[in-house]
Order: sequence, then structure tokens, then C-alpha cells
Amino acid sequence: MIGRLQGTLIEKQPPEILIDVNGVGYEVSMPMNCLYQLPEVGETATVYTHFVVREDAQLLYGFSGKRERALFREVIKANGVGPKLGLAILSGMTANHFVDSVEHNDVSTLVKIPGVGKKTAERLVIEMRDRLKNWEAFDLFTPHTDAATAEGAALRAAPTTISSAADEAVSALVALGYKAAQAEKVVKQIATDDMSSEDVIRHALRSMV
Repeated sequence: MIGRLQGTLIEKQPPEILIDVNGVGYEVSMPMNCLYQLPEVGETATVYTHFVVREDAQLLYGFSGKRERALFREVIKANGVGPKLGLAILSGMTANHFVDSVEHNDVSTLVKIPGVGKKTAERLVIEMRDRLKNWEAFDLFTPHTDAATAEGAALRAAPTTISSAADEAVSALVALGYKAAQAEKVVKQIATDDMSSEDVIRHALRSMV
């Protein structure tokens, strides 16, 4: 079981990163709300991981803290929710937003996440409500995750050209399960030449949930 990685951040290709630990590069998929908290490429990063073994692949999912990972593990216990969908759910909304949606039976918000139909959303509400009773929303994610601003993300990711940032954003959204046409339309409306790809992704996700 690989529970934590600490090493040099080599690449950020949302929603995936490549981190070098003692000469070995690990590909890790991360919810966008965690990926926003990473330092710049070339700096040391620490991620807590959830290891998934399948017949055809071994996959690592990364999180900025143990609480984030714990929430992910609770989410994927729900019927019909695997790691990929869990990643999309925790990328599509902040921890507080997710908890609020569950507590208030807000199925209409949950179904906006790619891969979450009405039945899945209803199961999430029913199954997660009891599991989250003893969880304080502010404990689920690091305090600054939900409050992260575009300015903060800009400091972590050097701005690229608008076409490059937009292309990377579209690719990330498609990887999270959004339709290419939908992703392209939203990104086109949002992207400006002073935004990094992470800025574009954050604003796109907010507009679609």
C-alpha cells in the first residue's frame, strides 16, 4: 500500500501530476481542489494517496491531506461510485459544497457533475448523509482549499498563452468526464490571456455546478 509520496513535482497536467520520489516517477490523479494547492513544478510536494489495483492497471489517487483522502474513500463506498467518478465529484465542488448538498438533499446540484445521474445522486445523498454526520465540513479539506482564489492559483502555475491554457483546461475537463463540446464552450467563454490553465479549470468547474 502506498499511502504518501513526497518528492519533486515534475509535471502538472490536470487532473494528473508526475512526482519524482528518489528517482522514480509516480503518476497521480488528483481532485482539482487538491491540485490547486500544489507548489510550482520543480518544488517539493507531498501528497497522501489512495492505491487502486485493477486487473489491467495500478492507479494512484492523490490528496493534499488525510481528510481529503478520507472523504474520497467515503464517497467511493457509495453504490455505483468508483474512483474515477469520486475524482470527478470532488473536482466539481468543494468539500463544503458537497457536504451542504448531501445535508440538504440537493440532488439537482449533484446531477450536474459528469457521470452522476439522478439515481446515483439520490444514492449519494442517502448513503453519505449518515457517514457525514460526525464530520465537520471545515475538517474535510484544508482550510485554504475551499477559499482558494484565482490569484493563489496564479502563483502556483505560471501563465501560459490563452490557447495553451484553454487547451489544457479542455483536456482536464474531458478527463473528468465532461463532454468535449461542453468543455470547449465553457472554456471559450471564460479564458483570458492572463489566466493559467488552473484558473480556467477552476472557473469552468464553478460555472458548471
